[in-house]
Amino acid sequence: MSRLREYYQKEVVPALIEKLKHKNKMEVPGIEKVVVNMGLGEAIQNIKILNSATDELSMIVGQKPVVTKARKSIATFKLRKGMSIGCMVTLRKERMYEFLDRLVSVAIPRIRDFRGIPSKSFDGRGNFSMGIKEQFIFPEIEYDKIDQVRGMNITIVTSAKTDDEARELLRLMGVPFRN
Repeated sequence: MSRLREYYQKEVVPALIEKLKHKNKMEVPGIEKVVVNMGLGEAIQNIKILNSATDELSMIVGQKPVVTKARKSIATFKLRKGMSIGCMVTLRKERMYEFLDRLVSVAIPRIRDFRGIPSKSFDGRGNFSMGIKEQFIFPEIEYDKIDQVRGMNITIVTSAKTDDEARELLRLMGVPFRN
């Protein structure tokens, strides 16, 4: 069992039961999945960018990413339906907890001029999204082997009914929100 999952079961669940006044531990919100997406608009001109991006993303999350295709054509971007324009990974269970643990305890503190994650990035249904501008905040990526700086979107899907429940869950899990 991963360190963060054990912490969730032993520390976070009792704290949330007390704070949210739930009667049963099955009512307590939890994290269902984490989706990591890397959009690569430059892959339209150079398809080799996609290969290095998928390699980097697989090193970061520990799972092979899926190459995403364009759903419709957009003439101004010279984009045709079916072209490869990004990659994404959906993490669940143990890999999800391992990735979140590394994100919160190792990667986020390495961000330059970090003042906290904005707490307004919730969607109204208890899901949280954040963007990362540089992939080399993760220790798995070697700075010398990077050909280009790429960002990624990380979405944390929770079973919380409201944003306040999800915010409290993620705060107890160690996500450093701004005050």
